[in-house]
Amino acid sequence: MQSFRFHPVVARWFEQTFGLPTEPQACGWPAIQSGRHVLISAPTGSGKTLAAFLASLDVLFREGMRAELPDETQVVYVSPLKALSNDIRKNLQEPLAGIRALLHETEGREIDVRAEVRTGDTSAAQRQALIKKPPHILVTTPESLYLLLTSESGRRMLSTVRTLIADEIHAVVDDRRGAHLALSIERLAALTKHPLQRIGLSATQKPIEEVARFLVGTHAVDKTGNPDCEIIDIGHRLNSRSRHLKR
Repeated sequence: MQSFRFHPVVARWFEQTFGLPTEPQACGWPAIQSGRHVLISAPTGSGKTLAAFLASLDVLFREGMRAELPDETQVVYVSPLKALSNDIRKNLQEPLAGIRALLHETEGREIDVRAEVRTGDTSAAQRQALIKKPPHILVTTPESLYLLLTSESGRRMLSTVRTLIADEIHAVVDDRRGAHLALSIERLAALTKHPLQRIGLSATQKPIEEVARFLVGTHAVDKTGNPDCEIIDIGHRLNSRSRHLKR
C-alpha cells in the first residue's frame, strides 16, 4: 500500500480490512493519483468501485488533517442504477466509518467526511438539506445530476466538484441516457472552478477505447481518435495485464 501514496491511516484501514489490493485497485490507484482521466474496465466484484472511492477519500481526509474541511461537494458519483444503498454502504459508508474510527484511535482526530445520496426518491426536505450543507461526496443518477445542473442552487453546490466517478458506464454508452449523461458531464466540467478529473468504471467492453472516448468527451480525443485517458483493462481473467494510453 505504501507505493500508492495513501495516508498511513487510510493504508492501515485497507490492509486491516482487505489485506492485498485487487488488480483493478493496484493498477487504478497510481493512475487516479496522477490526476489523469482514468477508465477501469473489470468484471463485477473485482473492487473497481472501491478503487475510485478510496483514492477520493484519501484526498478528503488529507485535507481534513491540514485544516477544517469545508462543507462543499468535491466528488460526484453517478450510477445509472437508482437502487444504490447496498453498494454505497459497502463501498463508501464502511470505509468512511472505518477510517474515521482509526483516525480517532491513532491520532485523536475527528474528521467528518460526509456522503449523501440524491435520486428521484430523495424527499424535498432532504434536497433542501443537501443544498444548505453540501456533502463532500454526492451520490446520484444521470437524471438527478441533470436536474441539479438546471437549478441555481444545484450549480452553486456543484461548482466546487473536482472529481466525477461514472460507474456502470458501459450500461449507457450507446443509448439516449448515455447521450444525456455525456451532455451533463460537459456542463459540469464547464461549471467547476477546478479541472474536472473523470473516472469511469465499466464492466468488460469491446472496444474499450470507445467507452474512454465517451468518458472524456470529444475535446480530449486526438486526431487519430485516441482518448486522453489512462485505460486499465483487466478483462475477464485475474492475471490479465493492464493497458495504458499515454498522452
